[in-house]
Amino acid sequence: MILMSAFVLLVFLYSLVSRRLERTVITAPILFTCAGVAISLLPRAATELELERHVLLLVAEIGLVMTLFTDASRVSPRMLKGNRNLPTRLLSTGMLLSIVLGAAAAMFVLGPLTWWEAGIVAAILAPTDAGLGQVIVNSERVPLRIRQALNVEAGLNDGLSVPFLMFFIALAVTAEGSAGTGAVLSRFLVEQLGYGTLIGVAAGLAGGGLLGLALRRQWMAAASVPLGVVAVPLLCVLASEASGASMFIAAFVAGLAAQVGFRGIGEHAIEFTEEWGQLFNYFVFFLFGLFVARDWAQFTPAVFLYAVLSLTVVRMAPVALALRNLGLSRATVWFMGWFGPRGLASIVLGLVYLEQQASLPGESTIRLAVMATVLVSIVAHGLSAVPGIDLYGKKMASLDASAPELAPMPEAVAGRDGRGSHAS
Repeated sequence: MILMSAFVLLVFLYSLVSRRLERTVITAPILFTCAGVAISLLPRAATELELERHVLLLVAEIGLVMTLFTDASRVSPRMLKGNRNLPTRLLSTGMLLSIVLGAAAAMFVLGPLTWWEAGIVAAILAPTDAGLGQVIVNSERVPLRIRQALNVEAGLNDGLSVPFLMFFIALAVTAEGSAGTGAVLSRFLVEQLGYGTLIGVAAGLAGGGLLGLALRRQWMAAASVPLGVVAVPLLCVLASEASGASMFIAAFVAGLAAQVGFRGIGEHAIEFTEEWGQLFNYFVFFLFGLFVARDWAQFTPAVFLYAVLSLTVVRMAPVALALRNLGLSRATVWFMGWFGPRGLASIVLGLVYLEQQASLPGESTIRLAVMATVLVSIVAHGLSAVPGIDLYGKKMASLDASAPELAPMPEAVAGRDGRGSHAS
């Protein structure tokens, strides 16, 4: 009860001064992470953290499930259409190269890891989090096209990272000889991916279809629509737990499928993530601070070096390659490359990996590398957001009106509003 009581009190205090904090470099992730570190110093905090670990993980997992569903439910086909579309390039070339380069850097910096263990690190750290640079996707000084690209990327790359993570875990376990290759990969393909996809399709089509029908027939009260929408991903969680499927894949696929019967489902889903969903997000950062404090003595210079590489070279080089031949200014490429913070999704995916109980030799290294990278990102991206916007805004003001960054957008594109904001 100590941990939950402290968290609830902190949420209340934060709500009282949240508007004033928006004018400072103290972001919500920084505040709640530091609070978690501070609370860990209480005598009973460490014991309670171990006793309630599974409950705390479940809360964090549900938060990510809701976020994945919401992000996927807001994907418009035109949003990702065309090879010259910024989100498409970031989510394809950029993300794949980041995973490859991240795995190579892990092999080089972190010591004795297998390639599959290095892949686990890279997959966990592949998703970006617009919430750590919330001011960026809100700022009108940043061109709309750039804001939307970063927002959409953050909204979708966590769902796309899950299959890579599960695949690398399966291969790493196989390499350790704890199960036959065919058995492990078959279980991964059938249960995690196959069942997860089927559950997502079924829940999305049925849930979206029934919600859409109820609205058209005027059976639903307006206040009940968000409740019906939230129930769809929660059904995915229950079905996934019963079948051994990935609840994250199921929720992400359900968000895509639900649009078939209910085109406006994303707008109703965001009503949850902008309010109650934020509570889940803050809790994850609070929980992260507790784990950081617990493991601080185990951090080494190598994991911090990897953190720096992950946030710079591993992120920025793939972005530069993904955005080539688009005519974007060097300032834009640098800006988009730097503002790829690691946060909510990486924390939860790291916890998910630990819950797999793969017992890999490099498990401790994987855990510490992920924690160090997210910790550095929370501080570095939080502190650099406002000055970065000032510098970038000045560069954009000097561009010609025909610059690609300033090209008009055909439609509003939404990304991770629950962790960032409306792209508007």
